[in-house]
Amino acid sequence: MTTTVIIGGGITGLSTLYYLQKELKHHRRDMDLVLIEASEVLGGKIRTVQNGEFIMETGADSIVSRKPNVAPLLEELQLTDQVVYNATGTSFIYTTDGLKKIPEESVFGIPLSLKSLAESELVSAEGKVEALKDYYTPNETFTKHDSLGEFLESFLGKEIVQNQIAPVISGVYSGELHDLTIASTFPYLLEYKNTYGSIMDGLAENKQKFLGTGNKKFLSFKNGVSVLIDALERSLTEAGAKISKGVAAEKLERTPNGYRLMLANGEQMEADFVVLSTLGSSAKELLEDPRLHEDFDQLYTKSLISVYLAYDIRDEELPYDGTGFITAKGTKLKCDACTWTSRKWEYTSENNRLLMRLFYKSSSPYYEQLIRLSDEELKHVGMEDLRQSLGLEAEPVSCEVTKWHENMPNYHLKHRQVVESLEHAMEDLYPNVMLAGCSYYGVGIPDCIANGEKTAGMIMERMLK
Repeated sequence: MTTTVIIGGGITGLSTLYYLQKELKHHRRDMDLVLIEASEVLGGKIRTVQNGEFIMETGADSIVSRKPNVAPLLEELQLTDQVVYNATGTSFIYTTDGLKKIPEESVFGIPLSLKSLAESELVSAEGKVEALKDYYTPNETFTKHDSLGEFLESFLGKEIVQNQIAPVISGVYSGELHDLTIASTFPYLLEYKNTYGSIMDGLAENKQKFLGTGNKKFLSFKNGVSVLIDALERSLTEAGAKISKGVAAEKLERTPNGYRLMLANGEQMEADFVVLSTLGSSAKELLEDPRLHEDFDQLYTKSLISVYLAYDIRDEELPYDGTGFITAKGTKLKCDACTWTSRKWEYTSENNRLLMRLFYKSSSPYYEQLIRLSDEELKHVGMEDLRQSLGLEAEPVSCEVTKWHENMPNYHLKHRQVVESLEHAMEDLYPNVMLAGCSYYGVGIPDCIANGEKTAGMIMERMLK
């Protein structure tokens, strides 16, 4: 019988397996399905921790709600009754002058109207005038492969991009705007510019897509994002898939009849199809093929430290009506952003006590110093950042630190070309071995789910030939 092995039990690997099971059922075909995960738990960068009365997400804390592929999956997994949405509230940027509101009617900091632009506290009068050129300057040169930063600055001006847009987008993508392509981030902005003549007008015409649910742009579950992982695992095992946890894949080699996978526990297994749903660096080690090294070495990663601090303080005592802030360059804070988690996600604090999450990125000048600190030392760094930014002097009752070192994908200007080169090389050297996951095809949970569904479709198509 045909065998497919999926290496990596993050959301992409699980989604691939889930949709492959659906395809097999639809076509009334059989296949042995195996998923290998080195960790003792599934989920990859999705992991929910119960810490006393607090629920903390050590990785991704939510799912973008407007992506169309999410709702059908949640219905199939019978999770719709467990869905919760982010609470409404103001988002801020912390500047040298303190907290400044991000205009409410904006998308990733880009204003949707003249009123929104005029009311911004983050841009000077001169910067607002400069942003107006978006309305009358046509796009004559930019394509989807160009720099997002250069594209935005060309039509909206440097000041609004640097002060209001860049901090917000950098909160989503690891990296500088000028190192990110339009295609790998917001291709629709180029489409709007070309269609409507203005980025801001294009967003305004399509604002229902972005603001149609008010501020409820993200969803989670009553007991955290890991609910999705647990539901997928139950569905997969009940349908007969074999999931091996706590066993690392060490080497993949081509054989006359397919592929042989060697595991760290000494086991070997034969496969017809293999999905490498791992970081690019792990895929490189599994294949050990110098012909692929140049491409794999051009898949860049960043790092992130997450610090949760929980307080014996009522959430409403926080003197701001908001859900968090992003830190602008030039301040004394070491954190890049801070989410007021108990305000944004009420389910995370059983007794409505204050729960804060701080983020420290490798793009920060402080990161090399911070990554060497102990969890206790990082707790005090977080406490000092909250003292400076919010005047919070209390001692936390709980702390959770997670270090994601060199495993956060970073899409640079040549990322798409590198991935295409790898795809061609893999097809030539390792037919039926497929790359999948956020190292290549998108960092958000909906993107990973979509990539898993596409990968499953490719396997099924090849099997039916």
